[in-house]
Order: sequence, then structure tokens, then C-alpha cells
Amino acid sequence: MKMQDKTAIVTGGGRDIGRACAMRLAAEGASVAVGYSASAAGAEAVVAEIKNAGGKAIAVQADLSKREGADALVAKTQAEFGEKIDSIIHVAGGLIARRTLQEIDDAFWDTVMDVNLRSLLYICQAAVPSMPKGSTIVTFASQAGRDGGGGGAIAYATSKGAVMTMTRGLAKELGPDIRVNSLCPGMIDTTFHDTFTVDDVRTKVAGSTLLKREGTSEECANLSLFLASDESSYMTGTCIDINGGLLFS
Repeated sequence: MKMQDKTAIVTGGGRDIGRACAMRLAAEGASVAVGYSASAAGAEAVVAEIKNAGGKAIAVQADLSKREGADALVAKTQAEFGEKIDSIIHVAGGLIARRTLQEIDDAFWDTVMDVNLRSLLYICQAAVPSMPKGSTIVTFASQAGRDGGGGGAIAYATSKGAVMTMTRGLAKELGPDIRVNSLCPGMIDTTFHDTFTVDDVRTKVAGSTLLKREGTSEECANLSLFLASDESSYMTGTCIDINGGLLFS
């Protein structure tokens, strides 16, 4: 199995893409810490499903916009599975709300940057000292980080563009021991779009892709597994599009 005897932390693991990543890593032998902020029931369900399949997992509540939250997630992972951490899959983040330029105040801007960008800084600072040679970090940016996003997504798109830049910077600083790569999802069938994207826009965007559909959380998880495993051993600093051919970069 691709992740046998590895320990992985999946942030935002209680639903959608994070859930699929946790399940995929566990199926390949990883011991998985499922980090969550508010999705307690979802995280516990993921852990139960992994354990029922014979895998190892724990759910850990952590506000990763706070340094102490990231430190606690790492500490609880180590207490359960041992000192080394082999992979971080950082899915945690969100749009928060759609706001136009003039509607963005300081508090909103800071919140978006905290959940999408500061959280990545904190989890890396907390985990990297315990990551051995050959470890991996997989970040989640977005197509919005490349094209500016849809209406009211200036703050979100900016934060995700910064995630791509941080991915490249981390790859330079942490190489050759730790590889760092990013996914840039397009229209994926998740509660993100259930909440923030109206149905006719989703239908139009999906129809504009070369594959004529939305992507799935499982497809993102498959790519995350590839980047977390040794199968991608000569890749670092990449930001990979997964958008059905809607945008080429």
C-alpha cells in the first residue's frame, strides 16, 4: 500500500474533499488524524468508517487560524500515532461569504486570510520539525487563485493565490527533504458550491468544462494521494489544475 506505516494529518477532514482525502489515505495504510473546526459529526463519522474498515484514525477539533490550534492538532496526532508525521493534507479553508470590493471590511479580510493562509503557516510551523526526510505537504489552492474567482470572491481568490505562492516558497525552503505541492480545484461537487454558488451558474460552468460535468471529492482525493505518496517523488513546488479542462495554466 502506498501509505503503509505513514502518519498523515488531514485538515478540514470532516466533509467533502477533506473527508475523501482521509478515507483514501487510510485505505492505503496511513494512520490519519482528521482535523476539523466545526464539522464534529462528520469527522467522527469519517473516523468510524476508517476504523470499521480496519484502519487507524482519530478526530481532533482544532481552530487552525490560531497557532495553539495547530500545535494541539500536531501534539494529539503524535500522542496517538508516534512522533513522526509523514504527510500534511491541508484542505481547511473557505470563502466565508461573497462580498464586493466596497463590502470588504478589515474583519472580513482578516478572517478569510486567517482560515485560508494563516492556517497553512501555522500547521506547517507546528508539523515540519517532526517530518522526516521523504515527507510531503499537499496544499489546496483553487482555480480562483489563478483567474480571480467569481463575483464577490476577491478576498478568497487573493488568499488562494497566496497559497500557491507559499507552496512554491515552502518547496524551496524544505527541499530536498520535504516535497510540497498544491491542488487547484475548479468546480467540484461539494457543499462549498451548495452554499455559495447558485444552480444555474454551476450548470453553466460545468457545461463549459471539456468534460461537461463537475468534479468529485474523490477525484481530488486521488490526486492528493498521488502527491502525498512516493509515486510523485520527482515533483515539488507544483500547483496542479483539476478542473475538467475549464482553464489551462
